[in-house]
Amino acid sequence: MTATEQTEARPRGTRLPRRARRNQLLGAAQEVFVAQGYHAAAMDDIAERAGVSKPVLYQHFPGKQELYLALLDQHCEALVAAVRQALASTNDNKLRVAAAVDAYFAFVEHEGGAFRLVFESDLTNEPSVRERVDQVSLDCAELVCVVIAEDTDLPHEQAMLLAVSLCGMAQVTARHWLSTGQKVPREVAHGLIASLAWRGIAGFPIQH
Repeated sequence: MTATEQTEARPRGTRLPRRARRNQLLGAAQEVFVAQGYHAAAMDDIAERAGVSKPVLYQHFPGKQELYLALLDQHCEALVAAVRQALASTNDNKLRVAAAVDAYFAFVEHEGGAFRLVFESDLTNEPSVRERVDQVSLDCAELVCVVIAEDTDLPHEQAMLLAVSLCGMAQVTARHWLSTGQKVPREVAHGLIASLAWRGIAGFPIQH
């Protein structure tokens, strides 16, 4: 369950276990950061949205940047886990490509707009944010690269180029699909991109 799903605002003063309170605060922060961006968001806004005092918020997160990074880490890990699960869901490589592409569509479609923190952050000039954003793309591509390298006779460097291309295409297309109002049904949209990707990757010889 994501932070947003656990964000039901509670009356100020309600006592929660530390982990539950942290999740509540992350959920409130996500709503504020997605709506306002990092620079316009204030800790006052987040505390108010969570229904807590600022001292309670600062007990869990010493500052706005630490809160933002915790939220970013949560959603970067979720995307990597989704791609890993997609690749492990079948041994059929054509279906693997489709599942991996759909992982990106599911990520951007998920309620709460968490993908905006990962792919559209207004804080990418901050090294700690830039590092995480770059790393999540590399981590997802590395997962795909392993499968490509195992099933073809391509060296790692070439397999990685293909993997970065596939992940980048899925990410950019999924965001475009969402921004244009999801006029194409999701299953059709990700199917088109998966078909395009598969026709390219399938041309490389299978390693026996």
